[in-house]
Amino acid sequence: MPEIQRRKTVTAKIGQVRVGSDAPVVVQSMTNTDTADAPSTIQQVAELVEAGSELVRVTVNNDAAAKAVPHIVEGLAKRGINVPIIGDFHYNGHQLLKRYPACAQNLAKYRINPGNVSIGRKDDDNFRTMIECAVENQKPVRIGVNWGSLDQALLTRLMDENSKRPDPAPARDVMLEAMCRSALDSAAAAEHYGLRHDQIIISGKVSGVRDLIDVYQMLAARCNYPLHLGLTEAGMGMKGIVASTAGLAPLLLAGIGDTIRVSLTPKPGASRTEEVLTAQQVLQSLGIRSFTPQVTACRRRGTQARCDGLRRQRPRRIEARQHRHLAPRHLRRTESSRLCRRPPHDHSPRRHHRPGLQENPRRLCSYPVWLTRTGNSVGLKEAEPALSEAPSGAASNGTPGNTNSKPPPSGLAVTDSIRLAPLQK
Repeated sequence: MPEIQRRKTVTAKIGQVRVGSDAPVVVQSMTNTDTADAPSTIQQVAELVEAGSELVRVTVNNDAAAKAVPHIVEGLAKRGINVPIIGDFHYNGHQLLKRYPACAQNLAKYRINPGNVSIGRKDDDNFRTMIECAVENQKPVRIGVNWGSLDQALLTRLMDENSKRPDPAPARDVMLEAMCRSALDSAAAAEHYGLRHDQIIISGKVSGVRDLIDVYQMLAARCNYPLHLGLTEAGMGMKGIVASTAGLAPLLLAGIGDTIRVSLTPKPGASRTEEVLTAQQVLQSLGIRSFTPQVTACRRRGTQARCDGLRRQRPRRIEARQHRHLAPRHLRRTESSRLCRRPPHDHSPRRHHRPGLQENPRRLCSYPVWLTRTGNSVGLKEAEPALSEAPSGAASNGTPGNTNSKPPPSGLAVTDSIRLAPLQK
């Protein structure tokens, strides 16, 4: 597989995690617990880290959440978890960082949305205060522009300028330009207030796949800051997975993106770790990183699998003898002729089911069979690979090789999931 040429960026350091073109693409996630509930947040962060998240973001939106941050970091350290915790601030971030210095010290990075602070207006005191806290504590900052909370003053100005042109650009293009301008102008202001160039990460979140690709291509062409990729409001389940993959894959293949997050909305009661596993699978499917062995199974040959990077192992066989029905480990046929599950590890024979039927899982063949009934016994006969036709080797008199083949008796059929050895005389 050809190597992807990464876009050259500076390298930012978030705790002990390096972010930039000289480091692997980092998987990030975010909690959905109430940050003020420290035990619940610690538990969810631990689950995300165990799933493979390398950065975890928490919402810091009020005094209780800011007070809980040091306890969360301490609780994770007691569990041996040293993952960098990122603080996601909104309208009152400047107040919380100043009011709770322990919160500012324990966070590994601050996320600032320019649309939620005063930058771009008559003064930018709120934004400046947050940057000064970052400089004081030597913390990196992600300037995260979001299309839903875009700097309205900047957007209005660009819309007015566009309307005066002889050939105005579409409103979508103006909005994307406003997002780029907001991110880059905020980064320039942060450097002006003392933040180093290698302490800045940029993101431009939108909810449309094509918008996401376009805005990041524009940002990548105009700066060398590390970029955080993610489709905001991706959605739930299959829709969110497909949309996020469709947006992230073209950018990652083009070498754009240094951290990623798949913003999935979990189903009620479902684990938050699905977004981590999805992000890992996107990177691994593109050949960018490797997390777990990849298994590819053929549907027509269910017992055979190809494991990338692993030694192929021959499946175990189950031996069948005449007047004995030997089902795979966890299946057996009862007197009512229905398949029942039994523990996979339990191979002991059952004395209470049909006489003459026992289980002896020693060998498993790799072709389908006919199940035939003779008196009170169940016999097995070899079948042709085609499941939709009667097998040429299964005869009506129960002797393999007879050319007078007939369909199986009523209630019995070819099965591709129960793979048994042929009758042995």
